[in-house]
This record gives sequence, structure tokens and C-alpha cells, in this order.
Amino acid sequence: VQLQASGGGLVQAGGSLRLSCAASGSIFSTYHMGWFRQAPGEEREFVSAINWSGGSTYYIDSVKGRFTISRDSAKNTVYLQMNSLKPEDTAVYYCAAKRTYISSWYHEYDYWGQGTLVTVSS
Repeated sequence: VQLQASGGGLVQAGGSLRLSCAASGSIFSTYHMGWFRQAPGEEREFVSAINWSGGSTYYIDSVKGRFTISRDSAKNTVYLQMNSLKPEDTAVYYCAAKRTYISSWYHEYDYWGQGTLVTVSS
């Protein structure tokens, strides 16, 4: 499966962005999808994940109540709606896909998008 992330940009603190990750090349609906981020000098960090059906979602504590992950199987796309953005959300955001079981461990994901930069100014 090939993944193409988009939607990043520069936003002021308190603003919103919606990231998109378009999938192609395989049966999108059979994959669990995750969003990760990596700030300069930091390790890649799990942000959110959604299972293949969209029925289960997971978030790190720091984004709960602010970020929402969703998927549209008709469009082969997973989204990350990010509200009330904070400067500490600044990072390159990556989408990833895997099968079998959902996970927050980045090394368990098989396919990765190219990343999209989110910059939140204070």
C-alpha cells in the first residue's frame, strides 16, 4: 500500500488543521492506520490510531480531546483533525498502515507516508 500525507502547514496556537492520508495500491479497509509525529531531535512518537473498521480509536494523552482520527473507506483516506493546537504539537506528522492488530509502536507498522510538517506558532 502506498500512503500520501498532506494538510500540514503553519498555524497559530489555538488554531486547527486537518491532515489527510490517502492510500492506494491495496485493500485499504483491511489495514489499521496510525498517525505518528517527530519533532526535531526527538524520537518518533505515536499520536493516534484507528482500526480497520473505524470502530476503535486510540490517542496519546496529550492530544485527547483535541485531535480526532477518522477514516473514509470510500475515499481510501484517513484523517487527523487537530484542534486547539499548541506549539508542542509542532512536528513532522506521518501516517502509517499495518495489518493483524492495531498498535502504538512505530516499528510494527509496515507502510509509511512521506510526512507532512505542522508548525504551531505561539
